[in-house]
Amino acid sequence: MNFDLPSLSRREFLSKSTLGAGLVLGAPSILKAKEAGAPADDIRVGFIGCGKQHEVLFNAMVNIPGIRYVAAADIMKDRLGRTFGAIKSRFDTNIKRYYDAEEMLEKEELDAVFVATPDFWHAPHTIMALEAGCHVYCEKMMSDTLEGARSMVAAMDRTGKLCQIGHQRRSNPRYLFTLEELIKKNKICGQIININGQWNRALSSSQDIAAKPDILPKADVLRKYGFNTGADHELSLEELRHRFLNWRFYKSLSGGPISDLGAHQIDIFNWYLGVQPTSLMASGGRSYFKDREHFDNVMCVFDYDTPEGNVRAFYQVLTTTSSGGGYYESFMGTEGTINISEREAFTKIYKESGTTDAVSDQWDKLVARGVLKKVAAGQAAGGADAIASYESAPPDEYSLPGGLSKQPHTNHIENFIASIRGKATLNCDARHALESEAPIYWVNPAAESKETIIFTDEHLHT
Repeated sequence: MNFDLPSLSRREFLSKSTLGAGLVLGAPSILKAKEAGAPADDIRVGFIGCGKQHEVLFNAMVNIPGIRYVAAADIMKDRLGRTFGAIKSRFDTNIKRYYDAEEMLEKEELDAVFVATPDFWHAPHTIMALEAGCHVYCEKMMSDTLEGARSMVAAMDRTGKLCQIGHQRRSNPRYLFTLEELIKKNKICGQIININGQWNRALSSSQDIAAKPDILPKADVLRKYGFNTGADHELSLEELRHRFLNWRFYKSLSGGPISDLGAHQIDIFNWYLGVQPTSLMASGGRSYFKDREHFDNVMCVFDYDTPEGNVRAFYQVLTTTSSGGGYYESFMGTEGTINISEREAFTKIYKESGTTDAVSDQWDKLVARGVLKKVAAGQAAGGADAIASYESAPPDEYSLPGGLSKQPHTNHIENFIASIRGKATLNCDARHALESEAPIYWVNPAAESKETIIFTDEHLHT
């Protein structure tokens, strides 16, 4: 399938991108030559996109040593000013500021670029940076389309540069420990039969974003950078600015809540099971936000065939309520259940009641070794309305030892920086990210059509 890029800049990006076509490089050239006096292992970093997600990434990386902040690009002057000020106050460094990402890449000597632009710009900006000789850390989703994501994998392969995708749970010690120690090594869930996941967000956190008009880009700039893509009429300045601030609401600019929120968690389903799903059914609605293009609430069910047996995974993303326990993933097995989240408060582990003595002994040994902490024995709810024959005995509750002292994105960025230095391997490169993200691109079509999708290689692979 052909991938039509948005209009990138005043130069011809497509002709530029063919310079490396067919090239297969060996191990990446880790760091470019440094100017005189610069530390030999300093990594020169540039940013493309300086909005809220950029702030999250920057705050997560400020304590990582050996990073030299060089430049930033954004089409909004106010955001560039904030980024300049944050770096200046923290590191006493004056970065270069650009309105055009391609101009930044042409003029600056950079080792790595962080891409935190709207989803429909992820593929063009990532490809542009890779072909400029930079390693790339790109926020998820990889793109607003599966074709865009595939083009990123091709560019990574073609240039030989590293491309980490921002599924930060892949580097989270809690998630790594749970997968390797609890699920794989000790198999505390027994056979995993079902998975549940959710991200429930309050209505108050789902409202339209607004900003002072005098700080927003002008109409010609917003059209140049594709914020009118997919519109069926000539957009007014007000409409263009709404799209700029609220691009997640528009089908031609993003994948909606299932991509914005659900992608992190559905990625965990596929990672933990080690396989891709075989089918998908979904339902969604514009239940409250009637004028938005994307569904405001989506529910979906994936089927998996694993070596241990069939698994069903249910996922919901709600933007109209935060009730129901926030955001987490739950892996439910015959001997135990693991509820896991980036938030420690949502992470709980339960041993099934009525397990064999051998299973109970195994859990006791894990507690003795410090692998688990027992929180409480199961307590029956009781009450006059309890019918014993209807209820199973409540499970015992456990937790993981220790918490996390770092911000959620820090470990993933550390892995990216260490990989550039040749001291690690990426935990979520573009190829592995696409294999995990691919099913997500089909949720909205399944919900729109109300038909089950049986996955084939064409649906899921690079």
